[in-house]
Amino acid sequence: MATFQAPKGTYDLIPPVSVKYLAVREAISAPLRNSGYGYIETPGFEDVGLFARGVGESTDIVSKEMYAFETKGGDQLALRPEGTASVLRAALEASLHKKGNLPVKLWYSGSYYRYEKPQKGRYRHFSQVGAEAIGAEDPALDAELIILADQAYRSLGLRNFRILLNSLGDKECRPVYREALQTFLGGLDLDEETVRRAEINPLRVLDDKRPEVQKQLVGAPVLRDYLCDACKAYHEEVRTLVTAAGVAFEDDEKLVRGLDYYTRTTFEFVHDGLGSQSAVGGGGRYDGLSEMIGGPALPSVGWALGVDRTVLALEAEGVELDIPASTAVFAVALGEAKPAVFGLVTELRKAGVAADMSYGGKGLKGAMKDANRSGARFAIVAGDRDLAEGVVQLKDMESGEQAAVAVADVVAEIKARLA
Repeated sequence: MATFQAPKGTYDLIPPVSVKYLAVREAISAPLRNSGYGYIETPGFEDVGLFARGVGESTDIVSKEMYAFETKGGDQLALRPEGTASVLRAALEASLHKKGNLPVKLWYSGSYYRYEKPQKGRYRHFSQVGAEAIGAEDPALDAELIILADQAYRSLGLRNFRILLNSLGDKECRPVYREALQTFLGGLDLDEETVRRAEINPLRVLDDKRPEVQKQLVGAPVLRDYLCDACKAYHEEVRTLVTAAGVAFEDDEKLVRGLDYYTRTTFEFVHDGLGSQSAVGGGGRYDGLSEMIGGPALPSVGWALGVDRTVLALEAEGVELDIPASTAVFAVALGEAKPAVFGLVTELRKAGVAADMSYGGKGLKGAMKDANRSGARFAIVAGDRDLAEGVVQLKDMESGEQAAVAVADVVAEIKARLA
């Protein structure tokens, strides 16, 4: 019989590596939870139109990479390729913008799907932690999110990442730049698909990574030269606030990101140790997205950080996360002592102590190997004679010291030692 494998471009998270991913998700979300962001979870699939309208039909995400399908009932759905459109849809559907002070601050964690050529750091199924601040136009929010992402990465021990920052202007000044850029692009030798993209959203051409395109973009109009006074002032305040927080960044006039909904502030986190897939996260302001998907005007800003690429960045820097052992106590039952030892393990768990035990009737030698592999600080060993005397043997797995402890005192003794 044939065996099954994970689909191409996907991966399984398996212990002990999976613990690292959980630690990264926890570290990224911790600053958000400490800054007024509430958790939100959305379905893994949405109406295909949500992404076509929100993310943009000219983007590779929608035109080439989105997993779209028709249900038995005739609905046109897509596996979510990114999180912002889904979160905003959910917030609008629940009228969160009408229930309290704006902005509505939300964070999320989940899996996303894009049909891409698989390579290290680029998968068809990947994990992100994201944050959105919905319903307020304030440079302090843009700065806050950049600072919180920087804080999350540094809490993990990452140091060799860079923050790229740019402004894409708004509906007042970007059309003027768009026209100038289209005129410039019209004089280049571009393939048919790129020409079509330039007609729909010329800024996307600036994001083209192909050398034959990039070399032709030398001398292209620069967006900062077309920013209106309001956008210039807004961007300068973001820069000032981020700088005042001690967070370093680089101005990148070509940074446009891969989504059509961005306005004004856009930023990206890159790690030079990851090769071509150097972006570990990014985001920006999307003041018109709510209206694009049928909602009211709700200026907003957010980001998404890749869990997979963050793990790769940690490995590139040789950072070892300080992850405590999942088991504090490992119990070994000999002879007829299993029911009593099982009861002790249950009591330890109820008391908040991480505990496990040997299963399958292994002898002392094999069971103690399991105890060593578990990483437990203490081992409880008990046989018939021990229980007849009302004790168990408590072994410190670090020092090797072992002593008899009364059964009635085991839980309190272990909690005291762990404290």
